[in-house]
Amino acid sequence: MPTPDDVLLPADPGVRGLARDLYALAGPQPIISPHGHVDPAILAEDRPFPDPARLLIVPDHYLTRMLLSQGVPPARLGVPAVDGSPVETDGRTIWRRFAAHWHLFRGTPSRLWLERTFTGVFGVTTPLSPTTADAVYDELAARLAEPEFRPRALFERFGIEVLATTESPLDDLAQHAKLAADGWGGPGGRVVTTFRPDNVVDMEFDGWRANVDRLGEIAGEDTGTYTGYLAALRARRAAFIAAGATSSDHGHPTARTLALDPAQAAALYDKGLRGETDAADAEAFRAHMLVEFARMSLDDGLVLQLHPGAARNHNRWLYATHGRDVGGDVPQATEYVHALAPLLDAYGNDPRLRVVVYTLDEYTFSRELAPLAGGYAALYLGAPWWFLDSPEVLRRFREAVTESAGFYNTAGFVDDTRAFCSIPVRHDVARRVDAGFLARLVAEHRLTEDEAAETIVDLAYRLPKRVFRFEESA
Repeated sequence: MPTPDDVLLPADPGVRGLARDLYALAGPQPIISPHGHVDPAILAEDRPFPDPARLLIVPDHYLTRMLLSQGVPPARLGVPAVDGSPVETDGRTIWRRFAAHWHLFRGTPSRLWLERTFTGVFGVTTPLSPTTADAVYDELAARLAEPEFRPRALFERFGIEVLATTESPLDDLAQHAKLAADGWGGPGGRVVTTFRPDNVVDMEFDGWRANVDRLGEIAGEDTGTYTGYLAALRARRAAFIAAGATSSDHGHPTARTLALDPAQAAALYDKGLRGETDAADAEAFRAHMLVEFARMSLDDGLVLQLHPGAARNHNRWLYATHGRDVGGDVPQATEYVHALAPLLDAYGNDPRLRVVVYTLDEYTFSRELAPLAGGYAALYLGAPWWFLDSPEVLRRFREAVTESAGFYNTAGFVDDTRAFCSIPVRHDVARRVDAGFLARLVAEHRLTEDEAAETIVDLAYRLPKRVFRFEESA
């Protein structure tokens, strides 16, 4: 029978032995986390974490959306409301309610991540159930009171070499300034920021015009003109680079790119300032700005990450009651071959540019994304993320893309999480899946053991460090 350390490794005994050896090389590698949403204040302030419910349940929309699907509203799990509705505030009550529905997570990555967080991070081995809810809660609460479980101590124990957070151009980056002053941030630091300009690029974003005005104020540029708007974006990118950023990130509804001439772009921008644009105009402007940002990346070196394909706020009731980013988004079909053509026509063969493309539509792995990444110097494949960040899809990703794109046109694993304590668990899952995939190739005599050993370390550590330019910033 497999041992607990064989979690996610192949069932076949011979292949499992190879996978164990490969995982032994990958497992201890430092963590490079090039894309995620951990609040930098957690590390800048280094305060003890709150109670187990507020740490592990309330902010995790993987968990709260599942319970919503079974009739438990987020307010009963402590999720803050934007409409003034009453919200449960007692951590133990939230925890008991969650434990009463623990069976809903059978077979899901959420259960895998959470159980391994309990055991691997906190040393809590009591299985969670409705009857053990209080015991598990008390064990976790006791750990959280210890100095060894404060954020910076955990960061060190997790073996994180670099953690990238994600901020808007309107963020003053004060938390990153504090991290830098403490020796934790800035170029070469352990915690760096990422430039995420969606709220000043997407004309359909709530408050876009006010955000653009604020952008101008912060950057000291006149965003009443398109020329001033571009200058303001360049200025903020420079400020982010000074705070350690090596990449930008763009969460667009589609992967469409569009190369407008400056006069056309200025006219569209002016139309947006007047409040006269429609959905087609907003899509055209987003598409054009991706090409513009690629051009900026050639100048300042930021890696351009594209995260398309989410139908945002699909659950309108959830958005109205609890706001954005609480589990109301769903994936949608996303096209890449024609959508990316304008950007790739302009810059796709320039090796100075690095564009990392992700997807929520796994059917595009082999049909579109792998052939594209296998044919353009600037293009890399990002790991499965969000709804696809699961053992089964991680396996299918390697099977779908390796034959067309190889391993070295992929960019390494990203955890894409707000759940700080799950970071080592998520990276460990990816490393186990890759160990199994490479072991199978060795067993089929498609790779030598030495080649597989080199490749798994590259996938776990060296590739993300190189692709996201952390070697250059060190």
